[in-house]
Amino acid sequence: MESFIYHDLGRISYADALECQTSAFETLLAAKKDGAEGVNELFFCEHLPVLTIGKSGKDSNLLVTEDLLKQRGVSFFHINRGGDITYHGPGQITGYPVFDLECWDLGLKQYIDRLEEIVIRFLALYGIKGERLDGATGVWIDPDVPGRARKICAIGVKSSRFVTMHGFALNINTDLTYFSLINPCGFKDKGVTSLEKELGTAQDFELAKARLLSLFRELFV
Repeated sequence: MESFIYHDLGRISYADALECQTSAFETLLAAKKDGAEGVNELFFCEHLPVLTIGKSGKDSNLLVTEDLLKQRGVSFFHINRGGDITYHGPGQITGYPVFDLECWDLGLKQYIDRLEEIVIRFLALYGIKGERLDGATGVWIDPDVPGRARKICAIGVKSSRFVTMHGFALNINTDLTYFSLINPCGFKDKGVTSLEKELGTAQDFELAKARLLSLFRELFV
């Protein structure tokens, strides 16, 4: 029996996906408080263009007016995860694990490390070396090379009683021009990238999701 239930939400608005994961989060948290066995759930989706900013984020990292965002068809949400501002959109795998970390005897830092490890292993399947950057969550390429450091996966989570929500955003065939609207994750001196950009051609999105899911099943047994 698998340790979590997987849902592919397809391409969905941020608000609708937030409603799905919030419902799962509250249900799992309530079961835990009652001493009952809850259900861990993993949601993958693609969002319509949206910017989200975490509870510790700075509005100054949004580089354009909200009116301009509306003209571009980009939604904007202040949310209760950690981290600063980031972009979600088509061609990006956005993942929301709603997990009780005590099922795996994990603390929050260990959990984030495990999410990063999944993405690092995923990138290795494509011959790309993903790495961590001291003092920053997520997965990077060339993190220690001045002028070359670029993020391929952003991570921002919320937890309560070791139950998690929010998660990660992994750029596969993402239109990176949207990141020019912000200082991604609050960084002014580092870039962003995608699997497509690194490999020079668009990638099979469904295959990427399947590979990522397989790694979740391997590391969250």
